[in-house]
This record gives sequence, structure tokens and C-alpha cells, in this order.
Amino acid sequence: MQKIVPHLWYDKEAKEAALFYTSLFEQSKFEYTKVIKNPPPYNDAEVVRFELAGQEFVSISAGPYFKLNSTISLMVACSTSEELDKIWKALSEGGTEMMALGEYPFSKRYAWVQDRYGLSWQLMLVEGGQNIQKITPNLLFSGDVCGKTEDAIKYYAEVFKNSEIGKISRYKEGEAVSLKAKVNYTAFKLDGFAFSAMDNGYDVDFTFNEAFSFIINCEDQNEINYFWEKLSAVPEAENCGWCKDKFGVSWQVLPSNWEEIIFEGSEEQVQRVNEAVLNMKKLDLEVLMKVKLLR
Repeated sequence: MQKIVPHLWYDKEAKEAALFYTSLFEQSKFEYTKVIKNPPPYNDAEVVRFELAGQEFVSISAGPYFKLNSTISLMVACSTSEELDKIWKALSEGGTEMMALGEYPFSKRYAWVQDRYGLSWQLMLVEGGQNIQKITPNLLFSGDVCGKTEDAIKYYAEVFKNSEIGKISRYKEGEAVSLKAKVNYTAFKLDGFAFSAMDNGYDVDFTFNEAFSFIINCEDQNEINYFWEKLSAVPEAENCGWCKDKFGVSWQVLPSNWEEIIFEGSEEQVQRVNEAVLNMKKLDLEVLMKVKLLR
């Protein structure tokens, strides 16, 4: 099981988007959907689990409350130009071009596109058969947190075990429009899972939001407590195991068996647990199990 799992929020399109994405990559599969029956005034939510290139993803259809933007994108390492062009063509249909397909100083073939569902993808030709993670989340520090990339990745590396920071490349004078931008690219790993990050070279008025979050699969309540203490920095964003760190990135601090807790049992048990979760900020496993076992 991945320690860190990307999570995507959609209005109604989570299943449709997952089926589309799994058609684009080898070693991919649509696993299943489950419905969270929420009490009024909340709407029911559909949770979708799928794999892309052997990597775990979760998405949810839960209403039009958050919209994906380019501050978190998925960077895809393509081994051939043919593979890159095929994926680019599919993602571009009904989507928006962010950076045109072509040759750049940092890559012989590269494109950045926002697909029809709002998710951003960076496609890059990686020659030589390098043994790297196929799909890497990229964090684009924008708006109020532009210029804080280096501080953020160093903080994350302190929080997560088995972490490492690669080379940090910086903007040269005049390269970035934003005077706050410092780092133009860095790669790092958190608990063995690869990320990349950069400061936005342009001044924009958007930044991270809950539409793209990261699930942390925790072993027990102690580990939930640890990550919650380290990452939760915005009290008003705390809800149902979700929290937001001091840089604005959203995390879901969950037990590794969260689907079993939420979905398994009688209809009455599931309803009780879901209602309990809705009333929690940090999840309390002992309380949830007591609620589930009530007679």
C-alpha cells in the first residue's frame, strides 16, 4: 500500500475521469466505486479507486465545491515520443493548452495540458530508460506562497520518514516575471513517493485548494495524531480527517483501513459511522469503532 495517495475532487465526473485516465496508461486499472450515503443537508458522494501505471489514486464526486487548477499537476515520464504524443492527443481533446507540445531547453519533447475534467498534466520525454516514478505530482507554489518552495519541501522532508531532496534549481535573474519566485524546479521524495515542485514564475491570484489533496495512510491513532499535529495549520479547514498545512496543501490523515471502517457493516452501522465522521475534525478511531459496534 502506498503511504501517500493522490486524491482528486470532482463535481460529478470522478468515475468518468478515472475510466478515461486508465485507458491512457499501461499497468492501469479501474478498481471500484463506493457511495457514501450522507445525511441531509449533505449530498451522497461517490468514491472511486483506480491505478495509473501501477500507482494508486482515489477520486470523489462530491459536488461543485472545489475546482482543480494548475497548482498541482501530474508529471508523466514518457519513454518515447510516440507515447507522449498519444497521451497528449487524448488529454488535449476538450482540454486547454498550458504550454504547447514541442522542444524546450529542459526537454526535447514536452507539453503541459489541462484535460477536459480540469486536471493538469505535464508530459515529458525521458530517454535512456531511467528507473523513475511514471507519474509524479508537481506542486506549483503560487500566489501568497510563491517563493516558499524550498521551505516547504524541507519541512515535508522533516515530517515524513524515508525522505530525500534532490537538486534545487533556481531562477536566474530576469527569468521569472514574479519577483517572489526563487526555485524553478526541484525533485524530492516523501516516504519513497516522488514529488517535484517549483515557484510559479508568474504572478497569479490562485493557489492550492482541496480539489487536489493527498491521503496519508496511517497505521494507528498515534500516527494519525503525529501527522495531524505536524500538518494541520488552518483550523477552519479541518473536517472529516482533512487538514491544510501552512503552505496551503491539503492532506487527508486517515487510517490505512479507512474504507473498511466507512463502508463495511450493516446499513445502520455505515450510516452511524458516516455521521460520526462528518462531526469530526481529526479522526478518532476509538470513537468510530464504538459508534460502529453500538447495538
